[in-house]
Amino acid sequence: MLYLLQILASVLTIAIGLFALFWPRSAQGFIGLKAESGRGITEIRAVMGGFFVALGLASLLLTNPAAYKMLGIAYIGVATVRAVSIVVDRSYTQSNLISLVIEVILGVILVF
Repeated sequence: MLYLLQILASVLTIAIGLFALFWPRSAQGFIGLKAESGRGITEIRAVMGGFFVALGLASLLLTNPAAYKMLGIAYIGVATVRAVSIVVDRSYTQSNLISLVIEVILGVILVF
C-alpha cells in the first residue's frame, strides 16, 4: 500500500510540474509569484515545471526506495523552509498553508 502511495506522490509531483511547465501564468496565481517578463515565465517553467517533472520521473524510473526517500526529503526541506517563512514573513495565506500541508503529507509518504 505504501508503495502505491509513493508512486501516486511521484505522479502528483510530475503533474504539478507539468502544470507549471505548460501553464506558467496560471501557476503564478497560485504560487503568488508575478512573472513580469519572459525571464520570469522561463523561471516558473524551469524551476516549478522542469525540476518537479524531473524529480517525479527520476523516482519512478529508478524504482529504488532511496529515490522515493530523496524526493520525500526534498518535500520536507521545502515544507520546513516554508513553515519558517510563514512565521517570519507573516505570510499566513491560504495557498501557503495548503502548499505546506501538501508538502508535509507527500514528504511523509515518500520518506517512510
